[in-house]
Amino acid sequence: MKLSTMSQSRRDLLLLLALSIPVLGVFLTMGPAYGVRMSVEAACYAILALGLTIQWGYAGQFNAGVMGFVALGGVSAMLISVPPNPDFWDSDLPGELGRVLLILLAGIAVVVAISRLHRLGIPKQLRTALTIIAALIVYLTFVNQLAPVAGAIESQAGFVGGLGLPAWLGWIVGGALAGGIGYFIGHICLGLRSDYLAIATLGIAEIIKAFLKNVDWLTRGTATVSPLPWPTPGAGELGFVLSRSLYLSITAVVIAAIFFLLHRAYHSPWGRTIRAIRDNEVSAAAMGKDINKRRLEIFVFGCILMGIGGAALTSFNSIFDPTGYLPLNHTFLVLAMVILGGPGNNLGTLFGAILVYIIWIMSAPLALFLMDTAVVIGQSWFGWEDPGNLDSRALQARVFVIGLLISLVLRYAPKGLMPERVPHHR
Repeated sequence: MKLSTMSQSRRDLLLLLALSIPVLGVFLTMGPAYGVRMSVEAACYAILALGLTIQWGYAGQFNAGVMGFVALGGVSAMLISVPPNPDFWDSDLPGELGRVLLILLAGIAVVVAISRLHRLGIPKQLRTALTIIAALIVYLTFVNQLAPVAGAIESQAGFVGGLGLPAWLGWIVGGALAGGIGYFIGHICLGLRSDYLAIATLGIAEIIKAFLKNVDWLTRGTATVSPLPWPTPGAGELGFVLSRSLYLSITAVVIAAIFFLLHRAYHSPWGRTIRAIRDNEVSAAAMGKDINKRRLEIFVFGCILMGIGGAALTSFNSIFDPTGYLPLNHTFLVLAMVILGGPGNNLGTLFGAILVYIIWIMSAPLALFLMDTAVVIGQSWFGWEDPGNLDSRALQARVFVIGLLISLVLRYAPKGLMPERVPHHR
């Protein structure tokens, strides 16, 4: 066992050393400004991948709705850090909006109270029917009251604006919001099988995106909000390289803190319980473990990390665009990172995040170079005509390369390049 552990440690070290080659290649070929930018974006994706690896790798929960929690983190970063809108706050609109929100809170309190009526001896079927009817009435009332207020906000102020608070606070709020929504979703969906859970979370992510895209009074919808403040001095003050390097240092500190906490949790009794539930749910239940509670905990923790990563990524891009959140970029790319690195292995997840993002970013210019070379050779040797639209075709090559990469890894390294190390206790 010691020999195999040593062998795996050497393999991990060799993989990390090999990873430094493409990283240095990007810095040398594309310049330090682009290299640091790529590093920051890869670090933000690493936070997202860590959130997915504790859900899928630790607990076997296949969450196909990462995009939704990334968007929740992004909208939180925007609402917290963007300066207040004086056209909104200097009018009567805040009072009108507050009145509508109080109606919503009162309605939610009524629905929650009705959902507890079974404690008074009311049959559960009747309680469920009354809860659904009350929730429908509250929703229709809220929408009816909100519509004129939202229209007035859009016509007079554009949107509500933000709070003008530090950007790092938006990261925390983004994690809290994603975790809160994840708690609600987990109560509903975690009873489903893994394949149905994936379908449910994929649909919920699209609902979140559609909501953010259509509440113009809150997010400006497709009009986007920019620029978003950074938690560090921007490029106008320090230049591109230094400002992005400071941003990278903050994300590195966040990743180090997350990595440390996950390492402690994985090797704790709580982590052993999670793995026991993943490997044999029936046996874990027979041992008296609260399966539903632990599954919900791990789902919420993963959503929190996705919210933090989404907020950090949106702040760095300095723009909030609900239409920019795509399943390919913000769900399946993260999934590829976890598959390549190794589900359940935190170090492998970081390795996969950096490697996959480099491949994702650099495959388009490399494909364009190969296409241009083929066109030149074809025109000079065979008299071919220029097909045109090579830029757009090169972008599509990224999808092909990532799909090919996933297929190869699943075929030759199904547990990832850095498989999970399950500790054995005597």
